[in-house]
Amino acid sequence: MGAKGTFKIQIFLSCILLFGTMATKSLEIGYYRCTNTCPQAEEIVKGIVYKYVLQNPGLGAGLIRMFFHDCFVRGCDASILLDKSSHNPNPEKLAVPNNHSLRGFEVIDEAKSAVEHVCPGVVSCADIIAFAARDATYFLGKISYEIPSGRLDGRISIADEVKALPSPFHNLTVVKALFAAQGLSADDVVILSGAHSIGRSHCSSFRRRLYPVIDPTMDQKFGYFLRTKCPENAPVDGVVLQDFVTPSKLDTRYYRNVAELKGLFFSDWSLLTSSETVNLVHDFRTTPQHFETKFAESMVKMGNILMLPGTKGEIRKSCRAVNY
Repeated sequence: MGAKGTFKIQIFLSCILLFGTMATKSLEIGYYRCTNTCPQAEEIVKGIVYKYVLQNPGLGAGLIRMFFHDCFVRGCDASILLDKSSHNPNPEKLAVPNNHSLRGFEVIDEAKSAVEHVCPGVVSCADIIAFAARDATYFLGKISYEIPSGRLDGRISIADEVKALPSPFHNLTVVKALFAAQGLSADDVVILSGAHSIGRSHCSSFRRRLYPVIDPTMDQKFGYFLRTKCPENAPVDGVVLQDFVTPSKLDTRYYRNVAELKGLFFSDWSLLTSSETVNLVHDFRTTPQHFETKFAESMVKMGNILMLPGTKGEIRKSCRAVNY
């Protein structure tokens, strides 16, 4: 038997093992391949994410953030994607932390359309978000990992529930509590905060650290620089890069920024207020490979946050609306 035949047998056997655990595990790596419902799903999503990130790396940052914002509210169920409707009159995407802030919806729309064309009614929007965040992580940081799939899409999206998300104004105690409510640790707080090395932020997320005086927990020269980007009484809420050194690369520069008091958010600085977190900040500064391994692990861990108990799930035909 040739090597190609052996490889096929190995995949077949691995799928049997996955099916054997389906009664006790709700998500599986390679779910659509092993069930043969849409073997090409992950590659389709990957190709579309690559196209968009190549054009605009900021969209990759948006996809990673979207995954975070989705999973922290009702679990990883794509509730973040639902538009306003009679069924969901005030959805999550209209909440302050999301409205005019989250990016990448068009990427998910195109990925869903492409997958539906090949495998109609099979691949959930929740899994597409998870795949897209995984692929963006690789394209921006060369961090590679497998993400389990088999999620269902939720039917409920409520803006008020976005309070489950950590805020840039929160101290470490509050952030840790919000992470713990999702089964995530203090280490996960530090690790996932590393995503602040890419993307951009609205001035309103940190302006209070600049006026009337620059926050003493911020490097003063950095604070004066930010004032030039975010005037006190600006008529429009401006945006700045979250990392001015390597803005399009998911790397450990964020941890150097935090250690030098050049993080944008109060929540960034708060990582330095406890030995439980500050040691990991300094570890990642000097050991990029350690961060890459841990970031991959935490993204998978976050992706395992399930829908609320009793929630009815479905495979949406459109990621923006529930099935009727």
